Amino acid sequence: MEKNNYQFLKVFYAALFILMISILNAGCKTEPVEETIPRLKEEFDPYFLMGGVLNERHVMQPDYKVLDLVKEQFSVLTAENKMKWESIHPLPGEFDFEASDKFVEFAEENNMKIIGHTLIWHSQTPDWVFEDEQGKLLNRDQLIERMRNHILSVVGRYKGRIHGWDVVNEAILDNGRWRESKWRQIIGEDYIQLAFQFAAEADPDAELYYNDYSLFHIEKRKATIRLINNLADKGIKISGIGMQGHYHLDEPGLQAIEETIVELSSTGADIMITELDISVLPWPSEEQFGADVSTNFEYNETLNPFGYQLPDSIQNQLAKRYADIFNIFVRNSNVISRVSFWGVHDGDSWLNSWPVNNRENHPLLFDRNLLPKKAFHAVIETTKGSR
Repeated sequence: MEKNNYQFLKVFYAALFILMISILNAGCKTEPVEETIPRLKEEFDPYFLMGGVLNERHVMQPDYKVLDLVKEQFSVLTAENKMKWESIHPLPGEFDFEASDKFVEFAEENNMKIIGHTLIWHSQTPDWVFEDEQGKLLNRDQLIERMRNHILSVVGRYKGRIHGWDVVNEAILDNGRWRESKWRQIIGEDYIQLAFQFAAEADPDAELYYNDYSLFHIEKRKATIRLINNLADKGIKISGIGMQGHYHLDEPGLQAIEETIVELSSTGADIMITELDISVLPWPSEEQFGADVSTNFEYNETLNPFGYQLPDSIQNQLAKRYADIFNIFVRNSNVISRVSFWGVHDGDSWLNSWPVNNRENHPLLFDRNLLPKKAFHAVIETTKGSR
């Protein structure tokens, strides 16, 4: 009898405990974070489109929390890496469209505009592109034909589905001189013109862009303006200039950013702020920072001072920096058609591995837990006094 009473009391108190927990939970329900924060794409709709990037890891093994955040916050998507030559066309005659197809399908299912990135670039292009079967450099005509085949194959596959293409990426150095890539060495200066012509041939309705970083350097900016005007004078279709926004907490100056937007817009092309992020970590060189992917430095602890927890003082500094920059964007929204972040949250930023590997950077509006940072709310506030 005592044993039966013990079993009865045990079951009774267990049930009572579960009931109490249920009552407490019912009274403490909270709304999911994504339902309680503003949406960038809606807040900035009167000014310009808001975009982000996705990569293979997002679409091939879906992280639905990240994808939900992307759907809620952005109206434009760029393929971070999976439309670059080495990914989509890794071997002669062989194309790998699996990841890019899934990327395009995801964007279409969620009514998002798509930016293809990038057709012609000096980096992330396999060596075979420039060589024959014996490893000797191609001649001009051979490389032009290889370029044309690639562009017509990739752009043609997505004809009518891609809103715009970064046709040529980073062709000009910070000093305003041409980058001596193999494209230029073998074909000549007109490789840029040819790339735009082939892209227009493959999809006459797609927007076509030139994309580059550090355009706040005066000589580089002047050279870019000359390039765009020269193409336009020849009747070559060029829809816009992608002004990469790889910035730091204190560089470049706000005046330089605004002057760059205004001067580039004199070409008549749309201005897009692409690849936007703000590094909070020390630049590991006395030379001025840039965004050349070939730049690499050895790791040391002084270059990674914060770890995964960003101090409030730096959070505040980052928020102010973003607010100052977005005030410029809003003020010049008559010439800016899109602002795209280069990453969704801090954990997937390329700045965790560049220019120093194995660091914890905090350059975006959402932290590693997908929660909005002070910088997110500061950016939202820039829309309040302008409507």
